[in-house]
Amino acid sequence: MKYIVVTGGVVSGLGKGVTISSMGRLLQACGLRVTAIKIDPYLNVDAGTMSPFEHGEVFVLNDGGETDLDLGNYERFLSLELTQDHNITTGKVYRHVILQERRGDYLGKTVQVVPHITNEIQDWIERTAKIPTSEDGEEADVCLIEVGGTVGDIESSVFLEALRQFQFRVGPENFILCFVSLVPILSDEQKTKPTQHGVKDLRSLGLSPSVIFCRCTEELLGPTRQKISDFCHVPAEHVLSVHDVKNVYQVPILLQQQNLHLILEKHLQISKMTKPDLGAWALMANAMAQWSETVQICLIGKYTGLQDSYLSVIKALRHAAIACQHKLDLQWVEATDLENDVEEAWDKVRNCQGIIVPGGFGNRGFDGKVLAAKYCRENNKPYLGVCLGFQAVVVEYCRNVLNMTGANSTEFDEKSDYPVVFFMPEIDKTTMGGNMRLGSRVTKFTHAQFDDGSTSVLKRLYKNKESIHERHRHRYEVNPEYVDQIHEGGLKLVGRDETGERMEVAELPGHPYYVGVQYHPEFKSRPLNPSPPFHGLVLAAIGKLDAYLEEETMLLGN
Repeated sequence: MKYIVVTGGVVSGLGKGVTISSMGRLLQACGLRVTAIKIDPYLNVDAGTMSPFEHGEVFVLNDGGETDLDLGNYERFLSLELTQDHNITTGKVYRHVILQERRGDYLGKTVQVVPHITNEIQDWIERTAKIPTSEDGEEADVCLIEVGGTVGDIESSVFLEALRQFQFRVGPENFILCFVSLVPILSDEQKTKPTQHGVKDLRSLGLSPSVIFCRCTEELLGPTRQKISDFCHVPAEHVLSVHDVKNVYQVPILLQQQNLHLILEKHLQISKMTKPDLGAWALMANAMAQWSETVQICLIGKYTGLQDSYLSVIKALRHAAIACQHKLDLQWVEATDLENDVEEAWDKVRNCQGIIVPGGFGNRGFDGKVLAAKYCRENNKPYLGVCLGFQAVVVEYCRNVLNMTGANSTEFDEKSDYPVVFFMPEIDKTTMGGNMRLGSRVTKFTHAQFDDGSTSVLKRLYKNKESIHERHRHRYEVNPEYVDQIHEGGLKLVGRDETGERMEVAELPGHPYYVGVQYHPEFKSRPLNPSPPFHGLVLAAIGKLDAYLEEETMLLGN
């Protein structure tokens, strides 16, 4: 196993996740299998209880792990299926060590940060690196490790010490350290001091980078590259420019042009690398810059102050737009603005080509989401509701079509006369962390044939599969007592779980596209393989859904 560690300095948010994902994509293009680990120094066991305003979205894995959003970057870029063990947090490590101490596993020794915590971190990395994550089920050749935060943070010091020891455990030919740093431009000059100080701090911890990725708005100049080389003890050709490009999918191409794959091949003594072939990825990345047509989608949410709260939704919309060869024009609307009848917000809803209402928690903004669902239903506007957006569809239909006045979710009104959405009975109401219906679950299209002989649009978008696997994260569901009434009343509950008791998909026949899904399809969307519900929304928005479905029917028939 070869290990590539990426750390960052000066400021957070430089794009370590995109850099490490792009590096992995380049290695895949060289015929290697890769896997990825994210180290988060916070004391939380996982990201599940964190506010979206503070931390961005919680990314859910197949096994139900609630993780940092960077694991979503890895999965999307590299087509991996990671596990919760691929996200290492301080909380997880300390919990594991303390449990061992309580069992007496340390045989009476004093348990200390060094060696017990640092050894646990190293053991965790080696153990997790061997878990197969690629489609072929084979063990990876290279493990990419991203250390969250910046060098010098107190929280990350124990992980950096563990990695200092780890380089000797696995040997220098199996370990390479990379550093991502900011090169700001002040008075038309590219400044190298932040990089110099960051590397100095790293070297004081016993870690010396072999490759430096320089984030800059413009391409790194030759003298700047040489100066960083001179002061940071790195060959000039190992100082790489990661400047702004037209889209993030071009970053692997940028790294290939600077021969990163040859640097890694030589340092890690990799014998089976082939000449890189980015193929369809490069075609997609370069073609995007040429498209002139746009599709305008309006996202109605409650965490719009931090767009990373909806990162996977944004990526899934972009993947769908890529498949339709359109640029995405994403408009943001705060759900409470619809409740307060803010004209600017309603103008965006009226003028866009499609509406997405993503998941969320809490009462604030829910009625605004219901109003958006009502507008789309009555005005034939393409609509996709995810999780809470699906529940908004059910509540709206019951209130305004089935005459259930005051219909609601018990999350927002426990005394509703029509609790059409209610708390799942098996969920513990007192524990918050890791206590939802999480991870990959089965949805079966058991009610997908309609009286007029037509088939569910969503089933057709899933290529007429009888069942699918998608990821979930919710505590509330459609109340089974109202299912028959809703379904027979016209809002077709076409997808259900394997027991037939949990509702997964709602669809309105005769509408251009009016779909709600209880699961989170955005988590499995990929740049070259868009999520079917999102693809359907964009196709409907540009008026090409029917033609696409007809073509797919012909292909499946053949």
